[in-house]
Amino acid sequence: MDLLSIKDPSFLKGLSNKELEDLSQDIRNFLIEKLSVTGGHIGPNLGVVELTIALHKCFESPKDKFLWDVGHQSYVHKILTGRACEFDTLRQYKGLCGFPKRIESEHDVWETGHSSTSLSAAMGMVIARDLKKEDSHIVPIIGDGALTGGMALEALNHIGHEQKNMIVILNDNEMSIAPNVGALHNVLGKLRTAGKYQWVKDELELLLKKIPAVGGKLASTAERVKDSLKYLLVSGMFFEEMGFTYLGPIDGHNFEELFETLSYAKKTEGPVLLHVITKKGKGYSPAEKDTVGTWHGTGPYKIDTGDFVKPINPPPAWSKLVSETVRKLARKDSRIVAITPAMPVGSKLEGFASEFPDRMFDVGIAEQHATTVAAGLATQNMKPFLAIYSTFLQRAYDQVVHDICRQNLNVFIGIDRAGLVGADGETHQGVFDIAFMRHVPNLVMMMPKDENEGQHMVNTALAYDDGPIAMRFPRGNGIGVPMDETLIKIPIGTWEVLKEGDDAAILTFGTTIPMAMDAAAQLERQGYSIKVVNARFIKPLDKKMLTEILGLNMPILTIEEAILQGGFGSAVLEFAHENGFHQAAIERMGIPDEYIEHGSVKELLEEIGLTSEMAVQKLAKLARKKQKRA
Repeated sequence: MDLLSIKDPSFLKGLSNKELEDLSQDIRNFLIEKLSVTGGHIGPNLGVVELTIALHKCFESPKDKFLWDVGHQSYVHKILTGRACEFDTLRQYKGLCGFPKRIESEHDVWETGHSSTSLSAAMGMVIARDLKKEDSHIVPIIGDGALTGGMALEALNHIGHEQKNMIVILNDNEMSIAPNVGALHNVLGKLRTAGKYQWVKDELELLLKKIPAVGGKLASTAERVKDSLKYLLVSGMFFEEMGFTYLGPIDGHNFEELFETLSYAKKTEGPVLLHVITKKGKGYSPAEKDTVGTWHGTGPYKIDTGDFVKPINPPPAWSKLVSETVRKLARKDSRIVAITPAMPVGSKLEGFASEFPDRMFDVGIAEQHATTVAAGLATQNMKPFLAIYSTFLQRAYDQVVHDICRQNLNVFIGIDRAGLVGADGETHQGVFDIAFMRHVPNLVMMMPKDENEGQHMVNTALAYDDGPIAMRFPRGNGIGVPMDETLIKIPIGTWEVLKEGDDAAILTFGTTIPMAMDAAAQLERQGYSIKVVNARFIKPLDKKMLTEILGLNMPILTIEEAILQGGFGSAVLEFAHENGFHQAAIERMGIPDEYIEHGSVKELLEEIGLTSEMAVQKLAKLARKKQKRA
């Protein structure tokens, strides 16, 4: 079938099961081909082809509303709603978003990127539907991995209590990004092997109705028999006890089963949970065989071999540098423990886990829990390393404030993917962590200029005994500097002068240091002398050096790959004001007050003006003002 000709899902209504199977194969071939060039979330999407087709055939989108939890499995939905012609631009600058996007299509009714939000949003839509007396189906699709998120469990509790009509699709592939962990995963495992529970339950109820109703005692006995048989047949009927009608488990790649069960679900009053078993990566051998999460989301790859297209002999990945330094130090300190909320692969903790299996804890998609587990460990004189992406740390803000920093506990937070991350877009850009953490008492926050300084910062963090300490580091690879053999401790709150100068000073850190050095070199050729400072400690500031710079009446330009409001530049402005430097000339560069969409990091930096050329303009203006004052 020509997928590029699809305008909306209505064409599915007239297709036979055989035609739908052919369409499924066409979609898989299309995704495998397109994503081999652009990269993207191939594993999740190959796993939901038949499920997505069945949903669009059985329901009437956008009147009926699909909410894709996390959203990385929405590519098939996008194809069926007329966006196949845009897939050459997937996750590229100004192109098709890799997640649901409301401005893209009326069929995208809920935007996602973080897990475990769909059930709460669906409940809001259900309440609105009923208050407005509308007639529609609300259908959140949530994975078994996302179901471990605390917010999802809160929503299940509320939905089960309210007993409003909703059909929850549990897409069970035994994976989130990495293999799932936890007791709830084990409950689902029992359900997978139990057979179709709902049909058995219906037969039991039909049998029990034949018992004569001769008083409350016999009726209550019959009900107890039914419950006992239910637990005999299916161990751990968690969802029924939560107030849902549980259907399944069914084969998520079998159209007959999907249509039969969805039809049943539509007729059922109250909340329904349909348990669908799917195979992540189905139809592409390398993705099907993946057992660790490598094919969850990828860059470009070779279709015939499954080999990823990568640079030859690149510098070490930041995530691996950090995790391997932690691993190295853990060999000498048995108190060091690693914690991750379902990101052992992304955080490159496989090596740590293999060497120290009893000191590595993947808690599943549960960032709040992970953060407070780290706090609990720290109260017992352990040295927890919490490996977490910047965008996911947002979800644990209260735990950072209340459980770690308030108690001044020695937790090392490794803030991965700090700064712009590119193709995953606005839900994943790690630009808010400085602003939402800098103001928290007791916390030290730092970011290295390169991977060599990075390994020394890890050593500094795990040797620090005076409270919580966080290190930001970017996505991708280092810059290829020589690595010291011996690790050192960097004095807390000290900056480093990278280039001397007296006309103006650039204060920056991390990924924007090359930008600052380039701007200083350009201005050097124009006759200006620019000081460049590696302001590696975002909190505390190097008060001594900053006082010296301000005391010389030197104009300052701060640069940060983070949101400006409440960021590092704001800290410098606050310091100047609080210490009497009211006439100080201070300019700031950073992420503006807006969400940054997807594209390459270079394209995004150019769009927002976070470039060496803009730094040159600002610095030249500042330097000229100083010369006039002099």
